[in-house]
Amino acid sequence: MNEDRVWFLNTGQDSEGPVAYWMSRDQRSVDNWALVHAQEVAISKASSLTVIFNLVPDFLGAGERHYRFMLDGLREVEASLSELSISFHLLMGDPGTLIPEFVTDNRISYLVTDFDPLRIKRNWKREIVTALDIPVVEVDAHNIVPCWVCSGKQEYGAYTIRPRIREALPTFLDEMVAINKHPTRFMEEPDNDWESAYGRLVGDHGVPPATWLHPGQTASLKALGDFIEHRLELYEGARNDPTLEGQSMLSPYLHFGHLSAQRAALEVSKSSAAQEAKDAFLEELVVRRELSDNFCFYNLAYDSFEGFPSWARETLDLHREDKREYLYSRDELEQGSTHDDLWNAAQMEMVERGKMHGYMRMYWAKKILEWTESPEEAMETAIYLNDRYELDGRDPNGYTGIAWSIGGVHDRAWGERSVFGKVRYMSFNGARRKFDVDSYIENRLGER
Repeated sequence: MNEDRVWFLNTGQDSEGPVAYWMSRDQRSVDNWALVHAQEVAISKASSLTVIFNLVPDFLGAGERHYRFMLDGLREVEASLSELSISFHLLMGDPGTLIPEFVTDNRISYLVTDFDPLRIKRNWKREIVTALDIPVVEVDAHNIVPCWVCSGKQEYGAYTIRPRIREALPTFLDEMVAINKHPTRFMEEPDNDWESAYGRLVGDHGVPPATWLHPGQTASLKALGDFIEHRLELYEGARNDPTLEGQSMLSPYLHFGHLSAQRAALEVSKSSAAQEAKDAFLEELVVRRELSDNFCFYNLAYDSFEGFPSWARETLDLHREDKREYLYSRDELEQGSTHDDLWNAAQMEMVERGKMHGYMRMYWAKKILEWTESPEEAMETAIYLNDRYELDGRDPNGYTGIAWSIGGVHDRAWGERSVFGKVRYMSFNGARRKFDVDSYIENRLGER
């Protein structure tokens, strides 16, 4: 594999012993560059290979909807790794403590983990690196062009990162490497207590699991094939119409790492769909997703007012005291009890399905800015609702999309108006000009 995907967090003391892959963001045993690298190192050392997953029972507001989707997918990973003579260890608790303990107790000589731009994951890694004296590396198996290779700074927008990605794609968009049956088994076979894992979750049990899709790497590949066969050809024209089934529906799989973005890009590129349709999908899958990782990696205030560009902070500050025609509490917003049935329909789509249409996510977040007392409250409310209900919550795409909607991130200044200042505005009438608003409302709210 291309070694530019690997980033050393700690060089440490090189020694003999097992290799461990701490799986976190990329929860799959196929099409996974981090696992490929771990196996390559283990084979070079003639050592065993094991995979660790550290379950944090209360993670950034995740609830039963998210944990069940994740754990069901991980059980499939465990089974598939077992067939490859690679053990899977499920740990539960604080990674900063448990990962170093596992490494020490099992005499691990080399630790591989996933790249993740979020603060909490980076803080865990700092704790772990400080506690260990072995090589610790990150492998970016989530992006096609590794985040640190694509750019060394926060990019202004898609127009600045796009040329960098296009230049690097020929180098990194290569065929995936398969994991082979490992020649040496790990010395201790795990006894993972999955029922205990489900029982120990202390997150939100008030949001039921989503039932319209199945978790796991097998289901994700099936969903990819279904999209390519039935919806890709129409993607360019249909993806921004919430009344049509025009989106890929792959974001939950990409978020949990059940599906590799690289596999999706390869399969779409090889399809017989029109080039315009393929280009439109790859723009979202590659350019926009990697722009989100870039934003969260280089801007540690990605989820707050301080992370907005200076022009947006200034214009929003100037309009802090503007009169809001409507003000809603968090509970009223959560229940979809506003005067705007289009917004209510989008909120209910998210509550009930765990996935809101992409176009409506923009409208939804901008109205929260319009109907709350400050940009700070708008950010906190939008993130809370997004992360409680969306299957792909707690994701760079989500944080970046909300920051774009409320704080002009990756956008430009527009005509000045009340509350928004120069941040782009979206209206009910504007939505009506784009799609059949009444049909969308009827579909989501019915006789309500």
